Amino acid sequence: MFTLNPPLLLAALLLSTGGAAAWAEKADRTRPMTLESDQPCTVSLLKQTSVCSGNVVISQGTLQIRADRLELRETPEGYQMALATGSAAKPATYRQKRDGSDETVEGQAQRIDYDSRAGTLRFEGAAVVRRLRGSTVADEIQGQQIVWDSTAESFNVRGGAATASNPGGRVRAVITPRAPADDATDAAPAASGTLKPSPGLGDRR
Repeated sequence: MFTLNPPLLLAALLLSTGGAAAWAEKADRTRPMTLESDQPCTVSLLKQTSVCSGNVVISQGTLQIRADRLELRETPEGYQMALATGSAAKPATYRQKRDGSDETVEGQAQRIDYDSRAGTLRFEGAAVVRRLRGSTVADEIQGQQIVWDSTAESFNVRGGAATASNPGGRVRAVITPRAPADDATDAAPAASGTLKPSPGLGDRR
């Protein structure tokens, strides 16, 4: 286990950068990042790349990512790319508290890809993304591919191949409305950046 300071890995790992601010706990950005893996990591200062494998776990504040393999890269222009990969049996996972609320976003997929240039977080391969209020699942989105666009604060979901649990290969989204203020006087104010589907939501195989 070793602890890393911001330069390469802090910014590379999504998910606490300003681009994902609608989801991310802002305080996470200032906290040290810890990376653990069963196998040694290969770090190239010349190429600005890091590759780790073997039950990789990255933690930074409320942010946690688990994957079989993790690749991090910084482009000459200063953009960061991160790729976490798993398998059908053991998908890569992402979890982070949303800023200013008692909500947490968690997701899983065979591949989780972050591109700071485009400001996107892509879950691909049997993808599932959930928003939890406390410990209760409020929203759940399923598809072959789920893309979070931090600039538009929207997501795009596409279906995939048919499976035993989803014979039609259809997109599935379950969105739970908040209780009206007059019915839940003790409810917390709605947080900014509430998940919303993009106009392209649908089965576009």
